[in-house]
Amino acid sequence: MTAQRAERADAARNRRAVLAATERLLAEGGGDHVSLDRVAALAGVGKGTVFRRFGNRAGLLQALLEERSLELRQGVADGPAPLGPGAPVRERLLAFLDRLGAIAEGNAVLLTAHEQACAEDKFTDPSYLFWHGHLSGLFAEGCADLDAEFAAHAVLAVFDGDLVRRLTPPDDPRHFTRSVQRLALVLLGDG
Repeated sequence: MTAQRAERADAARNRRAVLAATERLLAEGGGDHVSLDRVAALAGVGKGTVFRRFGNRAGLLQALLEERSLELRQGVADGPAPLGPGAPVRERLLAFLDRLGAIAEGNAVLLTAHEQACAEDKFTDPSYLFWHGHLSGLFAEGCADLDAEFAAHAVLAVFDGDLVRRLTPPDDPRHFTRSVQRLALVLLGDG
């Protein structure tokens, strides 16, 4: 039993080191700078460790994005209103997009790298599926006449790393998020 605990602790430590190395490489040189070899070397683990845990570069970027959005997922499921259950639809929608926008604004390079690496699997990515499901539910609850699934895809389409960077000027770092919130409210209509 002790050996299993030590392995789990080592695996958790290696996971944190690999994700931190991935993040550092993204910050230094963008998505093209991230390879399993570079990540393994920087994390101080073998390439096989990275490969077994994440599979490939796309899996590595998916895991990092999932890590960045874990707090959001938990807040939506059981956090306090307005992000969590119990608030009116409009308030939940704005709170969700505020938090998702903050993730995008702080991780635009990751979004770009993720989009490039996961292009074929974008719509089955765990983070995307969660975001889409939550937005679809809010749109469906808020406006019966709206194609909620399409509206959710349309809103998520603007979460493009390059667009986020372009619409996040240093003098107005929340411009992108406010713009997405306004778009979502227009789609929702008067309810």
